[in-house]
Amino acid sequence: MNEAEVQSFWNAHPCGDHIVGGLHGAFADDYARFFTAYDAWRYGRERHIPDCLDRVDWRDKRTLEIGLGQGAESEQLIRRGARWSGLDLTEESVRRVRARLAVRDLPHDDVKQGSAVAIPWPDNSFDIVFSHGVLHHIPDIHAAQAEIHRVLKPGGLLVAMLYARGSLNYQVSIRLVRRAVLAAVYPLRRTRFATRSSMLREHLANAERTGLREYLRLDTFTHRNTDGPLNPYAKVYSLADVARDFPAFDVADSYQRYLHAPPLPVHGLPGERRLGWHLWVHLRARPAGAP
Repeated sequence: MNEAEVQSFWNAHPCGDHIVGGLHGAFADDYARFFTAYDAWRYGRERHIPDCLDRVDWRDKRTLEIGLGQGAESEQLIRRGARWSGLDLTEESVRRVRARLAVRDLPHDDVKQGSAVAIPWPDNSFDIVFSHGVLHHIPDIHAAQAEIHRVLKPGGLLVAMLYARGSLNYQVSIRLVRRAVLAAVYPLRRTRFATRSSMLREHLANAERTGLREYLRLDTFTHRNTDGPLNPYAKVYSLADVARDFPAFDVADSYQRYLHAPPLPVHGLPGERRLGWHLWVHLRARPAGAP
């Protein structure tokens, strides 16, 4: 897996675009209406996000956001007083976020297109780095965390949402339910029943290209079951995984939110604090040269 494949996927499939009809579809490039509809969906569905953001004091903190999506959290951070800059791998996301900043008249320092493994800012530039749902899509995460550490001021904070290994979505839905369904339907893949769902049709096509056994290998299947069947790369994290992949940081805080495990009808039920799909971590930068 390489960064170019990840970049190509997200440039063609901006995060969440299809959910409300698409900026270039239902909203016909009407940025104001699109952002209003998108934010209403996002914070209606993932209503925990503002509370999670409020666990951090952003006021007057030089903040770099890595991975911008539609800029929803970018706006949230700016409205909480952050001195915000943004970085995204894709040209499309940068274009959309610049449009949001202009449409909403949001003050900010800078927005750049670039890679988290080669962050285009000098050493010690930021008090906080924030990343929601992005770092688990970076194949060379060790290089990325080293770059984040470099641009943070000494003792700076990394706040990230990562997909949770200890979640209902991963442990039951992805590992068991979805794999079992695909294995059961695969012999029927050329029937009308099996091709009725576009998502199932794409999974079946993937399995036919690679071979069912290979596709059902957990590493392969996880990539294709976080952000759609075409997603090229994703990881899931426990706190032990965080310690391994972010050796330049210490865990200062962690918590899980968002009970989400399709096709299981669990959204909104109790249990998100133990089984939520989103693992939020607050990581404190270790002193340079610390073991």
